[in-house]
Amino acid sequence: MLTRTPDRTLTDQLAERFAERIRARLLPAGARLPSVRECARQQGVSPHTVVAAYDKLLAQGLVQAQRQRGFFVRDLGQKVPPAQSEQAPEAINTEAAPGTLQGAMGAARAAGSRINATALIRGMFHQPSVRPQPGAGVLPMAWLQEARFLSAAVRKVAASGALDQGSFSYGEPMGDAGLREALARRLGGQQIPATAQQIITTMGATQALDIVSRALLKAGDPVLVEEPGWSVEFARLDALGMRVLPVPRGPDGPDLAVMARLCELHSPRLFVSVSVLHNPTGYSLSPASAHRILQLAQQHDFYIAEDDTYGHIAPEHATRLSALDGLARTIYVSGFAKILAPNWRIGYLAAPPHLVERLLDTKLLSTLTTPSLLEKALALCIEQGQLRRHSERIRQALAQARARSVQLALEAGCTFAAEPAGMFGWVDTGVDTDVLAQRMLDEGYLIAPGALFHATRQPCTLMRINFGTTQEPAFWRALRSSL
Repeated sequence: MLTRTPDRTLTDQLAERFAERIRARLLPAGARLPSVRECARQQGVSPHTVVAAYDKLLAQGLVQAQRQRGFFVRDLGQKVPPAQSEQAPEAINTEAAPGTLQGAMGAARAAGSRINATALIRGMFHQPSVRPQPGAGVLPMAWLQEARFLSAAVRKVAASGALDQGSFSYGEPMGDAGLREALARRLGGQQIPATAQQIITTMGATQALDIVSRALLKAGDPVLVEEPGWSVEFARLDALGMRVLPVPRGPDGPDLAVMARLCELHSPRLFVSVSVLHNPTGYSLSPASAHRILQLAQQHDFYIAEDDTYGHIAPEHATRLSALDGLARTIYVSGFAKILAPNWRIGYLAAPPHLVERLLDTKLLSTLTTPSLLEKALALCIEQGQLRRHSERIRQALAQARARSVQLALEAGCTFAAEPAGMFGWVDTGVDTDVLAQRMLDEGYLIAPGALFHATRQPCTLMRINFGTTQEPAFWRALRSSL
C-alpha cells in the first residue's frame, strides 16, 4: 500500500511506481493498466488519485488511452503522437461518461498487466525488491556461491601460463580443445557418442539454440515446439520469422498424435525439445515416446534440437534423444548457467559430423570465438571432479527446497498440475495469473504467469515457480491474500 509523505503525494508515488515498471519493461508495450476501481482497491487509494496518476503517465508519454477500452503501455521506441497531449485534459474528468478516463477504464475489466518473455528476463536484472523471486530462472545466489572453486580455477589457469600463447589472438574457433575433450568424456558417460570434433562451445545454451536455428532454418520455416514450453524460445523463433507449431507436452513427452498430424500438414524443419526435467512442468521423456519421435524425424526429414539445460540436476539414467539417436538427427545442447555462475555464459552443442562446419560458420559470424580463460577453468573443474560434487550438493539442496515449497503451496490453496520434479513447479492458482502477476508486483514479487509458456497467449490459471526461491512463507501469504 502507498503511504502519504510530506514531500511525495500518493499521486506521485503511484505514477512513479508504474513509470518505473514501464521503463524497466516489466510492463511491456501493449499491456493494459488495471481499471481505476481495481487499481484503487489494490493500492488502497481513492479513484481520484488513480485518475491523477494515470494522467501524469499520459503527459509523460508512457501510456495511451483507447476509448471504451482503457489505458495501455506505449511502445517507448515510438515518438509520442501530438494528439497524446490533447487526451490528458479529457482524462481528468472522472464521470463515467463515454470518452472519459472513468468511462474508458470502467469499460475494461480488471485484466491486469501482462509480463512477457523479455520482461521476465529483465526482471532477473531489475528485481522489484531484494526478496527471492518466485519467477526467477536461476537458483539462489547463496547456493551458487558454494562454487568457490571457480575463482580458484581461473587463478590457477591464469598463473599457469596456459593462456600466454593465445592471449593476443581470438583463440580456437570451436572452443578450447581441453574443454571439448572433457565434454566429450562427460557425454560418453551419458551414452551420447560425441567426439571433441563434434562439439562447439557457445555463449550459453541460449546461443547454442540460436546458432542451430540460424544455421538450419530460414524465415518462414515451420518449427515444432513443446507447449507449455520455454517462453524465451518462442519469442526468439518468432523474432527470426519462423512459423512456430506448438505440440502439447504431457508427462511422457509431446502429444505424438498431434505431432504426427503437424508433420503431415507442415513438413517441419526442426523440433526443439527439453527431454529431461522439462521447463516449466518438470516432466521427463519416456523411452517409448523418444523412439516414436525419432521415427517421425526420420520419416519427415527434420532435425531435433535437444535442450538438456537441466541435465546437471537430472536422474542418472534419464532418457535422452541424443543417446538413442547417436547424434544422427539430434543436436545436443547444454550449458552451465543453471548449476554454476549464470554470468559465465558457457554452453555448448554436439552435432552430427556433417553439420559441424555449418554450425561453426554461424558461430563465427555471431561471436567469433568464446573466452578461453573461462573455458580452460571450467575444464579444470570438470577434470578434478569439482563440478560433479557441486552438482550433487545442488541436487540435495533442491530436493529439500522442493519438499518445502510443495508444502507451502498446498497450504496456500494451490495445486500442482504436474508431479513436482527438478527445479520448477507448475502450479495451479485457480485465478488468472496475468492479473495475479500485477498484484504480486505490488507486493515486491515477480512471478511467471502460465500464459508466458504458451506460444499463443491466452488466460491461464497456472504459474511456474522456482523451488529454490519459494522458501519464504511471506510470499505464500501474500499470494493467498491476492487470490
